[in-house]
Formats: sequence, structure tokens, C-alpha cells
Amino acid sequence: MKMPFFASFIIFIILVSYEISKSRRQSRKNRQTYWDRENAANSTRRKPLDNLNYIAIPFDSLPMDTLKEDERVAECHKTLRLLSGSPIVNFTGLSNTDLKLEYGAPNIDLLMRYDQSYTTLARTLQQWAKLLYDAGHIQEAEQILEFSMSTNTDVSGSYRLLADIYAAQGRKDKIAGLMEQAKTLKSASRNIIVRILQEFDS
Repeated sequence: MKMPFFASFIIFIILVSYEISKSRRQSRKNRQTYWDRENAANSTRRKPLDNLNYIAIPFDSLPMDTLKEDERVAECHKTLRLLSGSPIVNFTGLSNTDLKLEYGAPNIDLLMRYDQSYTTLARTLQQWAKLLYDAGHIQEAEQILEFSMSTNTDVSGSYRLLADIYAAQGRKDKIAGLMEQAKTLKSASRNIIVRILQEFDS
């Protein structure tokens, strides 16, 4: 009885050792691949930024007059005005290495500022929409959120709030559209957003 057990134990040890060795080899390979890409990225020359997908804030089609006397809404307006004075680009899902390879290492600081501006934009739009929604200005909140969706936001709260609005109106086709958009996101939040929208189909 002891020999079969001992033989099984030896096989188990061999398999575990193999898996550990395999994992270490893969880890070394991944590190090497990362550093190869990073070295290539750091050697990439500056490239033109004319063809970036710059985001313009459409103040004329947003509800700028609704609750504009509210301090919190006014603060959102102020942030948006400040953002509009600088380039805004959504680079969600792209690493710094990706950006350097695509647009050149000398542009990385500039690109990071563009992306940070986008992050601030997406969060501000969510905050502004929620303020109007909570105050009963549903159509105006919808306007803001739909603009946010046009920029491929990955703010999960924006998807939930807009889905709430569509659900209350019986517009299931619109929720389905949000679902399809969410599935194309390159963000780490994609699966969370998809699960949120799936709740509206249950």
C-alpha cells in the first residue's frame, strides 16, 4: 500500500516542480518582452500629434443654464471651462510604453497631460449629470451623459445612471447600445460596466 502512495507523491512533486519551472520561464520571458518594448519605446522619435482624437466640449449643446446658480454645478462648469483651454484625449487602455511607441518618447509628458485632462473631464461630467439628475432634471442629465458616452468614458457610474434613465423611459434598445459600447472598451472597468448593464436585462 505504501509503494503506490509513494509513487503518486513522487509524480506529484515532479508535476509541481515542472509547473513552478514553467511559471518562472514564462515570467522571465514576460519581463524580457516588457523591457524590449520599453527600450524600443524610449528610442522612438517624436511624431506629429495632428491626428489624435481630440475632444471638444460642446458647451452650446449642453445644459449650461440649468442650476447654474448651484455652487456644485458652477464648480463643474468652471472645471470644464478650464479643461477646454487645453487638448483633451482619451488614452484609456494604453500604457506609457504604448504611447511612446506610437507617438514618440519625447511626447510622453504631453500625452499624459492630455489623458489626465480626459480623466478629469469624464469624472466632472459624471458629477455634473448626477447633480442634475438628483435635482429632477432628467433630460439635461441625459444630455451630459450621452456626450460622455461619445468620448468612450469608462466611468461605471455614468453607464449605470444613463441606463437608469433609459430603463425608466422603457428604452431597452438604448441600454443594448450601451452594452455593445461597453464591450468595446479597453479599460480595466469593462467587465464591471458590462455586469452593471446586464442587471437591466434581468
